[in-house]
Amino acid sequence: MSPTAPASARAATTYDELLALARAGELGPDPAGARISVAFTTRQAVRHEGRGTGYRNEVLSLRLAEAVGSCAVEPGALPDGAVEDCVGADVARLLEHPMPPVRVAALDAYLMHVTPHTPENGARPVALPAGTSLEKSRVRAEAVTELLVLPPGATVLVVGIVNSLLEELRSRDLGYVPCDLKGGVTEWGEPVVTDALAAAGRCDALLVSGMTLGNGTFEPLREHALRHDKQLVMFAQTGSAVLPRFLGHGVSAVCAEPYPFFWLDGGPGTVHRYRAGRPGGAR
Repeated sequence: MSPTAPASARAATTYDELLALARAGELGPDPAGARISVAFTTRQAVRHEGRGTGYRNEVLSLRLAEAVGSCAVEPGALPDGAVEDCVGADVARLLEHPMPPVRVAALDAYLMHVTPHTPENGARPVALPAGTSLEKSRVRAEAVTELLVLPPGATVLVVGIVNSLLEELRSRDLGYVPCDLKGGVTEWGEPVVTDALAAAGRCDALLVSGMTLGNGTFEPLREHALRHDKQLVMFAQTGSAVLPRFLGHGVSAVCAEPYPFFWLDGGPGTVHRYRAGRPGGAR
């Protein structure tokens, strides 16, 4: 199966439109002829050295040829049979799967195969050096926050709490409103809001996890950024090949991190940054 997208491929401005184009074979080879060879979940718990709080991750990943697509889910939310349901299935069927995370992972794998993270496709690699989980987390956080172009004192809505990102924003004299569906408090005792859209109005820019693709909260945030001309920077382990498709359509930049993620290995790694307006960046 050739990974080359047809010359007639059309751009999508919403996630639902992108799904529809992929199902119709408008973005690359017929998805009915593309089968998922490997399906797996990755579960981890982490508490970085020196940190008082930790977190858990669970990610569904699907392999299509050389590409791996992923979607994070709330720990325990994925049914035991989801992996068996995906392996050996064709991408067309998975793009219509009743579970949103399966659809996201399938679309991510398909688009990773069609448009991998290369300079020709608008990506600019950033090396993550070998190191501890905290060291690598901080380097990634720097790569992500550098995509925000804001004056000191501006306020950022952070959707999907990553302490290293908050730490980096603090070091840049940027304020933030932390948001996560689980609520709670940050490492520094700050309350975490649960309604991102309600908090977006009092923020100058949005820094948002790709996990919002899987839980259905991405589109309202994209529309808010587009309507109010705000920067929307995505940090994406979920949907790393999906989110660059929205550059110029509400998304201003993406830090894409395909599987394997930085927290899986102590060796060197790479993230890929995209900016709207860069050649190849807005497809």
